[in-house]
Amino acid sequence: MITFSEAMTDPQLFGPWFEGDSWACHYVLAKAMFGEPLDADELAIFTELTGLKEAPTEPCSEAWIIAGRRSGKDVFAAALVAWMAAIWAESAGLTKCLQRGERGVVQLLAVDREQSKVCLNYVRGYFEQPLLSQMVAKIAADGLELTNGLAIEITTNNLRRVRGRTVLAAVFDEVAFFAAEGSVSPDVDVYNAVKPATATIPGAMLIGISSPYARRGLLFKKWKSYYGKPGRTLVVQGPTWVFNPTIPRDGEFLTAAFNDDPVAAASEYGAQWRSDIEAFIAREVVEACISPGIHERAPLPGVHHVGFTDPSGGSADSFTLAIAHASTDAEGNSVAVLDAVRERKPPFNPSQVIEDHCELLKAYGIDRVVGDRYAGEFPREQYRKHGIAYELSEKVRSDLYRELLPALNSGRVDLLDHDKLVNQIVSLERRVPRSGKESIDHAPGAHDDLANAVAGAVWLAIEKKSRGSAWVAIRSRNRKSPKHDQRSYIA
Repeated sequence: MITFSEAMTDPQLFGPWFEGDSWACHYVLAKAMFGEPLDADELAIFTELTGLKEAPTEPCSEAWIIAGRRSGKDVFAAALVAWMAAIWAESAGLTKCLQRGERGVVQLLAVDREQSKVCLNYVRGYFEQPLLSQMVAKIAADGLELTNGLAIEITTNNLRRVRGRTVLAAVFDEVAFFAAEGSVSPDVDVYNAVKPATATIPGAMLIGISSPYARRGLLFKKWKSYYGKPGRTLVVQGPTWVFNPTIPRDGEFLTAAFNDDPVAAASEYGAQWRSDIEAFIAREVVEACISPGIHERAPLPGVHHVGFTDPSGGSADSFTLAIAHASTDAEGNSVAVLDAVRERKPPFNPSQVIEDHCELLKAYGIDRVVGDRYAGEFPREQYRKHGIAYELSEKVRSDLYRELLPALNSGRVDLLDHDKLVNQIVSLERRVPRSGKESIDHAPGAHDDLANAVAGAVWLAIEKKSRGSAWVAIRSRNRKSPKHDQRSYIA
């Protein structure tokens, strides 16, 4: 069998992509992951990256590679997938475990569509090499079908692309940044879905390759459990300048990055876990604020409803609206009750969305809505056209979340039963930069359009109660308190 390390240096395979001494770390990992012996120099590199004094003597069942940005992760990941499907799976006897008519799959699950396209282009480039091109039976939109009966699939971290397949190997590319609308922990969900897909294939492998991020999630758990410990789960950690010596630590690029934001640079390029990011709120707290089975509340006569919107241009973010009203619990505390939420995903016509929102606002007796300064005069003009005044929020997004937190913790929010909203709230992060001013926002690659609208609505509803203002704009999910008296509304 041609080993992965040999394939990396073979000019007829992956050699043209891995020329030069700058790929020394990747070459060592290619040997260590599959139990090849290392010489003294290679062992020194291996020890620096893993904290282990002895290299594995057999292939790993899992490998987790934590490397700084610009470390060649995509090139390495794509080559690994190509070699596993074309050479390794059959030579290692994995294909013998397949039933007649069963197609084995080698997967690369990327963080988003753009990343998957990058990796797919690398894989296709590898299979243009003379020794590999003859193995291509079919070129698919998201991969290749090979003459050995195996398939390569390169897609986003979608659970539907994992279930129902027999996976011989899977690579999670940038796993620390996996995001999904339907999950707070998509990295763990995908991992838990892949493991059963490999159950009938002894020797199947799972590899995660990523820059690090916050001290949570699948990659952090693997690092905490296995880094520096011998066994069949290998954890590797190294900064950009070690994995890619063409970007020196004392060079102009990295010096500027560390001077500009030392904490972020230490994570992105130094491969260290961020210490300035924490979870916003526990899922249990948010779920305690939900009225189970209540997905929308009808307009209530004599009750003053309010609305908060998070506009969007229709190409990237969702356009959202939340409607709520203020109430009191049995102890006289103000409670923000979420009545309705609307989300329009892109692509869409903003003018049409505003028209639809105005109809809903009027159904609740609302003649004005609150929102941010997005797109200048455009949303204000469009809302006015339909008889709804658009007023600018006094608080920015991060401040709205800061106000939302104590309301959720104290049970002064009564939320609708809306999984996506809950996931967005729970996925929020608290960041404390060098300036010391805390900010709260969504994680990289995630969205918070619904959460933002609801947070604004909740704050305005509670403000209406405390200040006795004429109207309130609300954008939040409310927690139902057992002491909450649904009859004690504020007109």
